[in-house]
Amino acid sequence: MGIALSDELRLIAQPLEFIPAEPFAAFLDRLKELLREKEVDLVLVGMPRNMDGSYGPAALKVQAFVAVLRDAVAVPIQTWDERLTSVQAHRFLRQAGVRREQRKQRVDGTAAAILLQSYLDAQAGG
Repeated sequence: MGIALSDELRLIAQPLEFIPAEPFAAFLDRLKELLREKEVDLVLVGMPRNMDGSYGPAALKVQAFVAVLRDAVAVPIQTWDERLTSVQAHRFLRQAGVRREQRKQRVDGTAAAILLQSYLDAQAGG
């Protein structure tokens, strides 16, 4: 899973790292470590939606993931529409001249940063 973080002023999002989702216990351990280290006060989770705005089977998996996460961490968790973040991430990395092999490794973190930036912009009214 791609992990992104904002600056202290909550203006700019940037990719932080990629944490493999499996094994889940190791994912949770690393996530908790990052939450402590970076003094995170909100976890934002991408919610997959269909282009018409409806929710499909992938959204049910995310809802189950969020339920488990809420029991595992003390930080508030919120979902945010992630439509087209991966498409945008691929486009951004391609335009930045990142080679195809490296794009695969960086797309999740970049998509997480795009998702977070979208949230930050909405909170700022822009």
